[in-house]
Amino acid sequence: MVATFLPPYSSPDQLLPRMRERGYTVLSPDSIGTLCGFSPGSLDALKPSWDDLQPDLYLKDGGRYRRRRHSCFVVEDGRVTLTPHRAHWQSPDYNALHGGMRRWFEPMHPSVLLQPGWTQLLTTLGQWCSSLKGAQPWYVEAHQFRIDTTDGIGRPTPEGAHRDGVDFVAVMLVDRVDIKGGETRVFDAAGPDGQRFTLEAPWSLIFLDDERVIHESTPILPVAERGYRDTLVLTFRAGAFQGDDI
Repeated sequence: MVATFLPPYSSPDQLLPRMRERGYTVLSPDSIGTLCGFSPGSLDALKPSWDDLQPDLYLKDGGRYRRRRHSCFVVEDGRVTLTPHRAHWQSPDYNALHGGMRRWFEPMHPSVLLQPGWTQLLTTLGQWCSSLKGAQPWYVEAHQFRIDTTDGIGRPTPEGAHRDGVDFVAVMLVDRVDIKGGETRVFDAAGPDGQRFTLEAPWSLIFLDDERVIHESTPILPVAERGYRDTLVLTFRAGAFQGDDI
């Protein structure tokens, strides 16, 4: 029997102190609602779009377990601006498995971007980033992921423990259906400290300082005929999107 560790939730007023102290914080759905100014159920309108994600055709391990969509935004002064569709690019220094490739994924549905909760979520996280590193435009990449057990096992982070090459990363759990595993692990990038826990509540979130910590999620296994894990990953970078300066 494998132990499951509960998320070390922070209260809303602990968000910034915990980020400064540890480089990451974990927030419950209720805390997200308090900080963003909406009820946690407001985000449920986004859920149906995860049923229409497209296969990730770039997986170098040959897997069929990942579906996704990807869009980019600039968050500045409380405004969210959708940018022209672009490829996702990471340096091999941060993603040894898939780095160096321009990966073109299908964009997110316009219906998602029109939801009030979507705009409020991005602007609130942008405010957190500015509180920690100064007010400025934030270049945001949004990834909708579904990791399923089509292959018998699904790998949320096939590249292993990693940084993303940005300033901040937010990983939000959308749903878990008929699976076990998917444990989140966060490690101090400059030392031995680490923590492990499993996000199970929809719309719970871990917020990471990408310069200070590395992270990964363990594989998932089905507990019924077919299971899956849906997440939303938002990366915030100052100055430009990755790949703009190469």
